[in-house]
Amino acid sequence: MSIIRPDPVVLLASGGLLCYFLSMDLFSTREILTVTELTRQVQDILEGTFDQLWVEGEVSNLRRPASGHLYFTLKDEESQVRAVLFRPVARALKFDLEDGMHVLCRARMNVYRPRGEYQLILDYAEPRGVGALQIAYEQLKARLQAEGLFDPVHKKPVPYLPSRIGVVTSPSGAVIRDILNITKRRFPSVDILIAPVRVQGAEAPAEIVEALRRLNELPGIDVIIVARGGGSLEDLMAFNNEGVARAIFASRVPVISAVGHEIDFTIADFVADMRAPTPSAAAELVVPMRSDLSQQIRALTARLVSGAERLLKLRKDRLETLAERVRDPRRRLVDLRLGLDERLNSLSASLVRRARTERDRLRHFETHLQYLSPGVRLANLTFVLDNMRKSMITGISRQVEDMRTRLAGRTALLDSLSPLGVLARGYAIARTMPEGRVIRDAKELSAGDPVGINVAKGRFDAVVTKIEEA
Repeated sequence: MSIIRPDPVVLLASGGLLCYFLSMDLFSTREILTVTELTRQVQDILEGTFDQLWVEGEVSNLRRPASGHLYFTLKDEESQVRAVLFRPVARALKFDLEDGMHVLCRARMNVYRPRGEYQLILDYAEPRGVGALQIAYEQLKARLQAEGLFDPVHKKPVPYLPSRIGVVTSPSGAVIRDILNITKRRFPSVDILIAPVRVQGAEAPAEIVEALRRLNELPGIDVIIVARGGGSLEDLMAFNNEGVARAIFASRVPVISAVGHEIDFTIADFVADMRAPTPSAAAELVVPMRSDLSQQIRALTARLVSGAERLLKLRKDRLETLAERVRDPRRRLVDLRLGLDERLNSLSASLVRRARTERDRLRHFETHLQYLSPGVRLANLTFVLDNMRKSMITGISRQVEDMRTRLAGRTALLDSLSPLGVLARGYAIARTMPEGRVIRDAKELSAGDPVGINVAKGRFDAVVTKIEEA
């Protein structure tokens, strides 16, 4: 089944929706298509016609779902179309897409049949315009800096006087001529090995990377200068390339970046081991003036000769002094003999003092040892024990006698106060019956009350017959 194609066919694109406006006489064939069949045939036409195309426009409505794919709208002043960057392509980009960025895209047309929409499937994109290039530059700079490619710890020292210099630059133009002229004027014997590359355009980054690789493989290269003259941001983009930056970082040979003018800064400047403001300055930095070196050598030679002469004079004076001292060996022998006698006398006196001191110490230890002898201590302790025993016996005897005297006195006092003593003198104690309460007043009794009478020897009961009050 085929679709009837009007002549002309009017296509209106709005938001990715594709519509065919056909004249009414086209339906005279009475061939009716389903929506799916119509969409499939439109897909065949569009995808077959626009298999690969370049589209330029502004990014808007950018979305970054968890899948990693990028969905956005590509638009200009009058139209817009949906676009998709799948994750592998998005991760391969050298910059980050942002809303408002102007980009150039290589894409193919795709029709999404479930919604009847067409869109662009991108397999390449690059920023367009100075603003986009600046954004890409800043993004790459931030990413490489975060990875540590700009860290000073990775910078290799540039040799003071290289014997062979590799130069990565265009073989034509003022840059290489300036470098050759300056190095020839400053130090003609230095070898210059030129690795010709393009320094501008799409092919330039790959050529620069290859040139750095080849120079690193050659023996005897002491330093590499990557150079280019000044230009706009677009002109310097080859030196803002990630591949070039990583090649400079990976170089085992120190790299000097001399790209653009003094105010121009590229990614290569930050990664390189040294930045020169201009290519001419790079040549001056890497190669010293031979005349200056010759002058320094002459000055150092003069200093060396002068120092050697001073050292020789000092040695000569020292030798004369020593010769003066050893002119008469007998005088030296007398001095040594006198010194020996003095040391012997001092040693003898010291030994005598030491012996006296040790003897005094021995006597002190002997006295102290006698004092600490077990026999002496036992005799002292025995004497102390006897005194303590005698004192204890005397004290105990005195205490017993005192207690006996106090006991006798208290016994006499107790006897004088005892009721039995009163009874013994003829008195009696009367008690009520049967309570046994001592009767102290006759008013407590009545006639006929029984009472108990205690006398000195025994007791007896009685009955009250008469009461007389005192």
